[in-house]
Order: sequence, then structure tokens, then C-alpha cells
Amino acid sequence: MRPELHFRAMGTTCSLFGDGDLAEGERWVRSIAARITRFDESSELSRLNAAAAWVDISPELEQLLRASLLAFEMSGGLVNVAVLPSMLAIGYTRPLTQGPTAAHLDQAHTAPFLPEVLKVARGRARLAPNVRIDLGGIAKGWMADRLAERLGDHVLVNLGGDLYARGEWPVAIACKTYLLRNLGAATSSTRKRRWGDLHHLIDPRTGLPATTRVEEVSVVAETALDAEVLAKTVLISGGAA
Repeated sequence: MRPELHFRAMGTTCSLFGDGDLAEGERWVRSIAARITRFDESSELSRLNAAAAWVDISPELEQLLRASLLAFEMSGGLVNVAVLPSMLAIGYTRPLTQGPTAAHLDQAHTAPFLPEVLKVARGRARLAPNVRIDLGGIAKGWMADRLAERLGDHVLVNLGGDLYARGEWPVAIACKTYLLRNLGAATSSTRKRRWGDLHHLIDPRTGLPATTRVEEVSVVAETALDAEVLAKTVLISGGAA
């Protein structure tokens, strides 16, 4: 039986299996998560959100921001990290382990066209005034891909449902088991992170929780990041993507 490690980070359950230094993998996840959380005013992401000016950023945040712009393009704008004001408006102002706060839906609004409000250069980035971002699932998919590369040739990285199988691994997806080899997978759902009539998945076209006939979508793709973007796109579009 190969080694495995389970821990909580980014408000979700993370699991590492296989070769490599799994403890170091956990430390890497926690280090990146601490820098890109929106729940800590001193984090690198929070400083970018607050600046409304060019700020220096780490290579990791630069890659994540570029991935966010690519996700926006791939999804036709349905995956837009600039929905943070709407997430705050629905009461998602703190980790949900602490419970949601009061919703103020009148403060929710359509997300801006991301390439117009997020500029990224080598080692620095700028957000337009009054624009704030949440990297959310983009970060989990990106991190799963990168961590699998770091750990070795036969590893399975699962960060809250965004996973990458390096080598060949049996993986349970939507109550069925699939054999994945050098592939990513992700599930997007409105069933979790839900309170009352609200849930965390914002439709950037309305600024409100997505109204969709699809409750859950799972996708297998070349990378965990691609799977995350595709799953979220299909769910928000109601299966029309």
C-alpha cells in the first residue's frame, strides 16, 4: 500500500497519495494557500485586492493570475475571478466553517470584463479600482497540477475535488470508479457550500448564485485546472456549454 496523507486546507479536505515527500507537499499547499487567501488582510492576494495600483507579486501569484485570464477566455467569461464583491454580498464574507453572514443581495452586481480590469506583467499586477478577486477553484486546480509535478512520477493529488493523477490511479467520480493516467479531474456543484436558498457559485452575468438546471458536473481533462474550468462552465451555463 502506497503512503497517503490527509489534511484540511483552503476550507476543504486535501489528500495526497503515492511517491514523494507527502509532508513537504502538505507544507507547500499550506504555504501557497496562506498567500492567496482572501480571509487574511495580510495575504498577498489581499494586498493586491486593496491596492488599485501596480504591486509586486510572487511567481506563483503571477501564474495564478495568468491562469485566471485564460480561464475567463476558455469559458467565454463564465469563469470570472472578479466576482468577490458578489460573494461578499451573498454573505460569504468569512470561512463557511464560521457560518455565513447576512446577505445584502442589492449589493451584488455583474462582474466586469476581466481582461479590462486585471493587468499582469512579469513580477507585478494591477487591479482596477473597486475590483476584487477570489481565486477559489482556479487555485485548487492549478495547485493540484503543480504539486503532482513536484511529488514524483506516481502520485495522486486531490485538493477538495480538484485532482491530478500522475501515473495510473483508480479514482471515484460521481459514484463510479475510473482508471486515470496522467489526467486531471474536477467536480463543480451547487449542493455544497450552500445556505438557505443561496450557494457559493456566482454567475458573473448576474452577480447572483447561478440558477441552473444542473446541480453537479464532473469533468476529466488533461489537467486539473482545465477540468475545473470546464466543470464550472458547464454548471453555470446549465449544460449548454
